[in-house]
Amino acid sequence: MRRVLVPAVFLLFACAGGDQGGGAAESEDAAGGMTSTGPMGQATVSGMVRFDGAAPANPTIDMSEEPTCAEKYEGPPTDPQAVVNNGMLGNVFVYVKSGLPDGASYSPPSTPVVLDQEGCLYHPRVFGVMVGQTVEIRNSDALLHNIKAVPTANRGFNISQPQAGMTTNRTFNTAEIMVPFECNVHGWMRAYTGVTTHPFYATSGEDGAFTIQGLPAGEYVLEAWHELFGTRETTVTVPESGSVSVEFTFSPSAS
Repeated sequence: MRRVLVPAVFLLFACAGGDQGGGAAESEDAAGGMTSTGPMGQATVSGMVRFDGAAPANPTIDMSEEPTCAEKYEGPPTDPQAVVNNGMLGNVFVYVKSGLPDGASYSPPSTPVVLDQEGCLYHPRVFGVMVGQTVEIRNSDALLHNIKAVPTANRGFNISQPQAGMTTNRTFNTAEIMVPFECNVHGWMRAYTGVTTHPFYATSGEDGAFTIQGLPAGEYVLEAWHELFGTRETTVTVPESGSVSVEFTFSPSAS
């Protein structure tokens, strides 16, 4: 019996989803042990990413030479470039582009972000990480993978993981939107990370929803990024507490 492997989409709540206290005092989040020296707040920005138009067909992947991966799928696997469900778009990276006080500084969480390789695909495909936070790269396939990061502002790397269970840790030292990951062995494998100096980012889930928590009061520019459809921006005014809703809309003709 073959099992269906659904590409994992992680919804990243500001700094790995932990609750975060307000003010400029240091705080520790429950998930990652983050100590924050920058201003935090009690406000939440939640929203939806919509897709206007017919969902594009994702390319079929020929895994005939990798039966170990191919057997994990029912039917031909596809490259999940566009995750569209009921008019909603997943794998969109949303982050605070500007508006935080000048000089605000945030320490990265001690918990790593995990980038896994399973079924000859990267999981998650789109994720966020803070400057200095560890990215733990895993190989869950019983075959060779090659992980190649191709940044422009950071230092790239190109490493091999020939066996299942292998892990490698890497960090990025400069903010960059976005850093692509490739695999020299399997040309269809792609992943992307947004590297930020703050914890205010999220990735939309398969239902298009995202949430950014812990923002201090203020006016911010939010940017949403998708690998095929480009970027969108909106300005949002955040109160001292409570929730603000925003929407982004992407379409194939306005990428």
